[in-house]
Amino acid sequence: MSQHSLATIIVDDEPLARKGLEVRLQDYEDISIVAQCANGKEALKVLASQDIDVMFLDIQMPGLNGFDVLQQALIQGINLPLVVFVTAFDDFALQAFTVHALDYLLKPTDEIRLQQTIDKIRLHYQNQKNNEQRHKLLQLVSDVTGNDCTKIVAELNNNSMKFTHYSDILAIKDGGEVSRVPVKEIQWIDAAGDYMCVHTQNETHILRQTMKQLAQTLDPRLFVRTHRSIIVNQQYVEKFCSQLNGEYYLILHNGKELKVSRSYKDKVKQLLSS
Repeated sequence: MSQHSLATIIVDDEPLARKGLEVRLQDYEDISIVAQCANGKEALKVLASQDIDVMFLDIQMPGLNGFDVLQQALIQGINLPLVVFVTAFDDFALQAFTVHALDYLLKPTDEIRLQQTIDKIRLHYQNQKNNEQRHKLLQLVSDVTGNDCTKIVAELNNNSMKFTHYSDILAIKDGGEVSRVPVKEIQWIDAAGDYMCVHTQNETHILRQTMKQLAQTLDPRLFVRTHRSIIVNQQYVEKFCSQLNGEYYLILHNGKELKVSRSYKDKVKQLLSS
């Protein structure tokens, strides 16, 4: 993992247990052991004086046990890190999770099980990072638009505000080759059975995909559906025309005529006139 290392402490009254866990954790570059504590009081001192990300905490210790450490930290207003309980007894599991421990490891620590715990830790901090980034972006949108952040969040949660990224490249596989077609160079697309014919100025590429699937990958501000089997790039449209028989069609800059069905004509006219 390329992120900054996670400050980690090991709390256990057994020196061999601390050493064994330390050796296993050294295999993970993003886990940085900053302290080892032989009892709960030492752990509280470290938590109060440093920013700790992860604590591997033994439950059964003389004096303050693992649950006592958490209780005292809360009473003293100390910020708690992610907690992973490590113990020789599995009958504490339910109680461990009632105090919101991230995970629960049995001694001796199994390497595969430890890997699962590390994955949980990484996922937690990655999600936290994503949430922080999301908040920064929301704040930026709020500053620019003048909308309240809470309103934006509500709209996002209700799917009433969508930010979608559309690719600039359409990858089309043909046998063992893949053509990277710039989307802005696509003039129109029409269906031919189970295939889509993607037309640029000089080439026609064949793509095996449904019209609906393809339409979802194209920016609707640029591409307009004119027929159940035709999509057109608005940048290449020269004219919107109607015939005496009531049919409608588009003429592209290259002279190509494309049919507009009655069910799409109003939307096409609106988009082309905006």
